[in-house]
Amino acid sequence: MSEESLHKDVTYLTREGMRKLETELAHLRTDGRAEVAQRLHQALEEGGDLLENAEFEAAKNEQAFVEGRIMTIETLLLHAKIIKKSTAANGIIGIGSVVVIKEEGGKAETYKIVGAAEANPGDGSISNESPLGKALLGQKQSAKVRIKAPGGELIFRIMKVT
Repeated sequence: MSEESLHKDVTYLTREGMRKLETELAHLRTDGRAEVAQRLHQALEEGGDLLENAEFEAAKNEQAFVEGRIMTIETLLLHAKIIKKSTAANGIIGIGSVVVIKEEGGKAETYKIVGAAEANPGDGSISNESPLGKALLGQKQSAKVRIKAPGGELIFRIMKVT
């Protein structure tokens, strides 16, 4: 069995990411469910034909979303593995590493490699499962990585790893 298949169900999270998910889960279980229940109750009290009650239908959809999100977060947390501060002590990029890369002719960009559950490229956090994240894993400073993009191949030089 390959190492990749061993970790297929693992959710890689930073401590901060885990706390955010735990906070969101607690909110959904309490306030989120209570708000939806209140909306359902109000829609039923307003009466009318339930088949034509748009507010009731919207509240039911919200209830399904809240319950689905609760199940998703529970599953993520069940399979969570906390990312150590940085796995780059030996200079090799891993999950938790902060990497400065530069495309030829471009400016340097800094990314932290995290699990897919908390990836947010706009904030500089990229998933270990993204094309760039996959290309960076296992590499060292000064290496070049190639990524196939819809517009053609991109080549980045790794400037710094922490």
